[in-house]
Amino acid sequence: MALRPVQVNIKALDGLAVGRFWAEALGWSVFRPGVTTYVAPVGSLVWPDPVAVCIDIVPVPELKTATKNRVHLDLATTSAAHQAELVARLQDLGATPADVGQGNVPWTVLADPEGNEFCVLEPREIYRDTGPIARVVVDCADPRAMARFWGEAMDWTLHEVTDEQAVLRSAKGVRPHLEFLRTPGAKTVPDRVHLDLLPYPGDDKAAEVARLRALGATDLDVGQGDVPWTCLADPEGHEFCVLAPS
Repeated sequence: MALRPVQVNIKALDGLAVGRFWAEALGWSVFRPGVTTYVAPVGSLVWPDPVAVCIDIVPVPELKTATKNRVHLDLATTSAAHQAELVARLQDLGATPADVGQGNVPWTVLADPEGNEFCVLEPREIYRDTGPIARVVVDCADPRAMARFWGEAMDWTLHEVTDEQAVLRSAKGVRPHLEFLRTPGAKTVPDRVHLDLLPYPGDDKAAEVARLRALGATDLDVGQGDVPWTCLADPEGHEFCVLAPS
């Protein structure tokens, strides 16, 4: 048994506006399946998408605080010119420069229209085949511990683990990388951005949730009420959801 990440969940005051921003940023489409706004590759009518980790934007009544998100997206580029063009286009769409203490680095840190930080990376060969999202980055205190938990939780392959970072990616060589970076400071507020996981067809969701609890996940009450998904937190408190197969 194993799980797969199928979407990044972003909370937003204006879900449609944030969804339109991310659709334009990635060259994807916006879908409105209900109260949420779903951003997926153009023409993607199958859920879950077989290649991409999509974006699901959920409306909430409050804006993001000044606290830096512990989970963010990094976008891929293919050349220095592409990086510069993408940064300029994103700012035209409503992104703003963000200072998270990055100093003098070759990538550009921006924030979406509601302040969610993300990076536009300089060209890197390792992200040539990921699509527009190069990686989902999670700040953490102990990358080795995160590698143990998430490596068991999902069917993705662990490519690297050090004291500074852990890197996982689908064994099929598709989708972005999932990277845990050692970052100073403890988690103090709920994550504005989190991963949603899905069991494979034929697997039992309740059994998967029980397996995650045995690995160190804890139950989480975020006011979700009676819903078909299960809210959990990993051993460092990062929220995530296990969705029910449709």
